[in-house]
Amino acid sequence: MRTPRVAVVGAGIGGLAAALDLSRAGLDVTVIEAQPEPGGKIRRIRVGGAAIDGGPTVFTMKWVFDALFSDAGTSTEAELTLTPLETLARHAWSETERLDLFADLDRSADAIGQFAGAAAARGYRDFCDRAAVCFDMLDESFIRAERPTVAGMMMSAGLGRPADVMRVKPYTTLWRALHENFRDPRLRQLFGRYATYSGSSPFLASATLMLIAHVERMGVYTVKGGMHELARAVAGLAEANGTQFRYGTMVSAIVTGGSAATGVQLATGEIIEADAVVFNGDTNAIATGRLGRGAVTAVAPTARSDRSQSAMTVAMVAETEGFPLTHHNVFFSPDYAAEFDDVFRLGRIPGVPTVYVCAQDRNGTDSADGAANAAARTATKPERLLCLVNAPANGDTTAYSPEDLTSCQSRMFQQLARCGLNVRATEQTSHATTPAGFEALFPATGGALYGSASHGWMAPFQRPTARSRLSRLYLCGGSTHPGAGVPMATLSGRLAARSLLADLASTSRSRTMATPGGTSMR
Repeated sequence: MRTPRVAVVGAGIGGLAAALDLSRAGLDVTVIEAQPEPGGKIRRIRVGGAAIDGGPTVFTMKWVFDALFSDAGTSTEAELTLTPLETLARHAWSETERLDLFADLDRSADAIGQFAGAAAARGYRDFCDRAAVCFDMLDESFIRAERPTVAGMMMSAGLGRPADVMRVKPYTTLWRALHENFRDPRLRQLFGRYATYSGSSPFLASATLMLIAHVERMGVYTVKGGMHELARAVAGLAEANGTQFRYGTMVSAIVTGGSAATGVQLATGEIIEADAVVFNGDTNAIATGRLGRGAVTAVAPTARSDRSQSAMTVAMVAETEGFPLTHHNVFFSPDYAAEFDDVFRLGRIPGVPTVYVCAQDRNGTDSADGAANAAARTATKPERLLCLVNAPANGDTTAYSPEDLTSCQSRMFQQLARCGLNVRATEQTSHATTPAGFEALFPATGGALYGSASHGWMAPFQRPTARSRLSRLYLCGGSTHPGAGVPMATLSGRLAARSLLADLASTSRSRTMATPGGTSMR
């Protein structure tokens, strides 16, 4: 019997994970990627001779990669050099208001107590308990489930555990839930930021996103060489197992026939025939006809109003002074509600944005006690930074002019300076990406980086799952279940591979059970 052939469109982490699992299973796998290297959103930007992570910067949920690498006959430790962060993130509201969160719960509680009082420290401990309960409720019933349903979640996490459901309050917003633990608005701002991990507003997203707090406390790591090394490692393993990669190659259409996907057509006109297609991209590209009319009904379109947020990013090599950076740093806007109103209602970059800074030459082991030494070092040595502000996903309708970019960067640097960080960078040592730039990289998104926003408790159940409406077309990536983020996208790729292999096995059994006349005995 001929070896089944699979075409994987896109070499993001979801497509790479799917390719690895499918090639290990003995299938003939070809990955087609428009960019010259793997990674998708885990992209690497070269600035002033330096390689800077220009996408995800947080490595969490290590057990997801432990399982992926173990199944491939290796280990995370053999493929990557990871350093666990002692300081998860450093937060600032002004020059005098700073707060670190640590991997150690007691250190974080002590820091919060010194920052906002004993009641806030107790509230933090209770919040961590709630986040752990939330993760436990949703890990099997939602995150790992192939096709999660509200009924299934209620059966496994609700009906038998009403007290836990009452603690988590999944039907309320994250912002409202945070009021139960934190009276200090700065702490609500800090923990409300977890909504942005899925490109959402804390004022609209479900309280279940508090589980991210638990995930971070289970381990946040840096990757030697940058996050892009993760994509390279998975791609290398897939290739070692027989996957063929075609980089710098654009797919123009998903070829269909007989109500099924039968391959892909390249921009050159070449057709790659396949027994199944795995699409690792934003599903809205299929729904809006970017991949041809034959597959357009395979998935529902994403309404503009449902898009997650985009970003304005600046990757740079710069000198810094005045603020003791660690690996992850957040400089909060004084008006959080106005910031998300700007992004989601008014469709504009916030006037005074929250700024995230990833200092990629810092390993997160510098404590507050070492801040002075860290500050002194940065005053004389340029370092790699990725700065990010939230932005609306309007990159397909709004042309960002050089003046817009200059204005946004000016507001960003002003916000950093207000919190005590002075940055000296030049155009020659920086690279900016606007929502329009992200739209060009990830078509049909408007620059949305996380698929649809997680607004409302039903939103996560409305994401497309691995099996599309078109036979033999499978989906993975941040716009599909279980959601955005590197580990979630990895799980989506594995779910797509699992679904594809199960369908192939079912088809094989059907053929085996068929009578000589061709009538199925099922």
